[in-house]
Amino acid sequence: MSQAPHSRNSLMLADIPNAVGLARLHTADVLSRWGVHADFVETVQLLVSELATNAVRHPKEGEEDTSPFSVRNTVQTFELTLEMLGDAVRVSVWDRDTRPPVLKQVGVEATGGRGIFIVAVMSRRWGHYPARGMPGKVVWAEVGLNPADRAGEDEGSARSPDRPPIAGPGRLRTPRVDPNVIGRVLVGVGRI
Repeated sequence: MSQAPHSRNSLMLADIPNAVGLARLHTADVLSRWGVHADFVETVQLLVSELATNAVRHPKEGEEDTSPFSVRNTVQTFELTLEMLGDAVRVSVWDRDTRPPVLKQVGVEATGGRGIFIVAVMSRRWGHYPARGMPGKVVWAEVGLNPADRAGEDEGSARSPDRPPIAGPGRLRTPRVDPNVIGRVLVGVGRI
């Protein structure tokens, strides 16, 4: 029995605000070439948006604000990787920040801080691990491609063949959430 080839695509982007939109466009292009159904493409694009936004914003936290024209202003890069893993698409984002992602509980009035919550709710598995041979970490999430898959139900092994085992704080459990919560969250941030 022949197994379908493992599809993988990576894109290096500068950590500037328009990188998130470019990552979404790239994701739609790659997944459509792989034959992924449009409904799943939208979900993967949402995860890409949240993970890319974190890669753009968070490495700069704690740094003093500098003008875009300042000599001290340096643009860093991050890498988006898309992988077809049989019945799932894995999104991985490497950035230079070593701090792990934090699943926060934020109030309805908060204007941010929901990214990892959205990733946790919309993916079937997610986690992070230290980057190999370079500074930073990789945050990843998987979207199942079977219509019967429901976000957050599979808490089994999250290990990819070319990734180290994920245990302890690197393997984050998806919280059980009322199905209407994601709608309320998106209304709260003005996306609907």
